[in-house]
Amino acid sequence: MASKPSTPRPRAPEPAEPALRQGPRPLPLHLAAATMAWTSSLAALPLLKGGSIAWKGELRAAAQSLAGDLAEVRADAFADAVTAEAERRLTAFLDGLTAYRRHRYRRALPVPPVLWQEGTTRLLDYSTGGAGPAVLVIPSLINRAYILDLIEDRSFMRFLAGAGFRPYLVDWQAPGEVERDFTLGDYIAGRLSRALDAVEAMTKAKPFIVGYCMGGLLALGLAQHRCPDVAGVALLATPWDFHAERADQAMLIGTLAPQFEPLLQLLGELPVDIIQALFAALDPSLTLRKFLGFAALDPDSERARQFVALEDWLNDGVALSAPVAREALSGWYGRNSTGRGDWRVAGQAVKPEALDLPCLAVIPDQDRIVPPASALALAELIPACRILRTATGHIGMMAGAKAKRDVWQPLAGWLGEPGVSCAAERPPVLSAKPSSGKKASRRKS
Repeated sequence: MASKPSTPRPRAPEPAEPALRQGPRPLPLHLAAATMAWTSSLAALPLLKGGSIAWKGELRAAAQSLAGDLAEVRADAFADAVTAEAERRLTAFLDGLTAYRRHRYRRALPVPPVLWQEGTTRLLDYSTGGAGPAVLVIPSLINRAYILDLIEDRSFMRFLAGAGFRPYLVDWQAPGEVERDFTLGDYIAGRLSRALDAVEAMTKAKPFIVGYCMGGLLALGLAQHRCPDVAGVALLATPWDFHAERADQAMLIGTLAPQFEPLLQLLGELPVDIIQALFAALDPSLTLRKFLGFAALDPDSERARQFVALEDWLNDGVALSAPVAREALSGWYGRNSTGRGDWRVAGQAVKPEALDLPCLAVIPDQDRIVPPASALALAELIPACRILRTATGHIGMMAGAKAKRDVWQPLAGWLGEPGVSCAAERPPVLSAKPSSGKKASRRKS
């Protein structure tokens, strides 16, 4: 009896390649910056040979030494060497950029339960049964909240929960139709005030408020607006005097703001790529340096994974509502409305010197986004504010290798100390020395 022909088994589908990343954003800007950075060296060669380059004061001695070294070098040979080096660096940059865009890492941390939601604003519940103080954490409006829950071993929120606190994270998400008309007052006196109510209803206690970067200004406004319902406030890399350092950069942003007005009126928001371009202008060579370094990494290494995780977050920003963009760019940066005492929330001037709450200000000394002097100006105005200076950068303070030791642990110590009072005497400066496992000490006022 003839056997029936066997039916071939279907082959399992090949694992799909992850989609290419779109970043770093805005990609055309970074590609143009890389090209200009190294091709401009070729354009400057005739000026170098003729001695007509106007060197900055700190570079003149090195330039004179270089001119002496080149005196006996053939011009064509030197030009060939410069061309080869420019091509090498540009190729390495593109290799690093391509390796990032193709990297297989994808963030997969579970999303915690949503305690409360209104519009596009959610309150994520990271509490795990601890009995410690409740903590309401407020991030910036222009970056995703998960910088505070980046990867499992770089998660400020999970650290707080593991230390026995009851932490809740505001997740703004992108503005929807309603939020495109929001002012800062709508966010602070509206959304944040109701999020505070939700935390109090859940915990039956007054929470501490922790604000990061722009979120620190939102936290300050909320603390003043709802002072009797707040246990204390921690301000992490929070700007105040926008003209204290690099005032020319801040005023330039303010000058540019009216140029965005047609876009704001058309879209009702300031797009992500415009915001990213403004940040890139603070350090135009940063992206070049980052991806040159990434090109040299083993893509399977932990360091590469952490780079990609952080870069994904940086490129996953959200737009700003048009009214908030006007307040921030023209008001904060251009007119320095906060530093001058003119910033108002829900019709009330925000006065740090009148804040009757215990406060901790964490100021990273290597911050390129919020100059330390800008943050220090705020800390020095608040009567009961303790100051923690750290040898970290703006993002590293919350997601870097030293974040837990230098920021999270001292902050947890401050949050966990009972019996905090609010006397006018200025407390001593906290140190950022490695923790010994004990709570960070503070003298009670």
